[in-house]
Amino acid sequence: MISTMLVDIDHILANPIYDPNRCSIGFHPLHEVIPVMIYFSFCFINPLRYIGIGLVIHMVLDSMDCMYTSGVWYV
Repeated sequence: MISTMLVDIDHILANPIYDPNRCSIGFHPLHEVIPVMIYFSFCFINPLRYIGIGLVIHMVLDSMDCMYTSGVWYV
């Protein structure tokens, strides 16, 4: 599940790479709606279950960060 943090590799495509006021949900390619739905579907495929759970937790935490930093809730 720790390896699911590699989903943040898409942050290197942004300019600047880190912006404390930017919400990653909906901005970075691996943090958009379609990939998140795919991550959620991984939760129901036995060999990918733990990866899916890790990715969904990652996206929920990123959504909570968006809510606390910008007041926008993405789920």
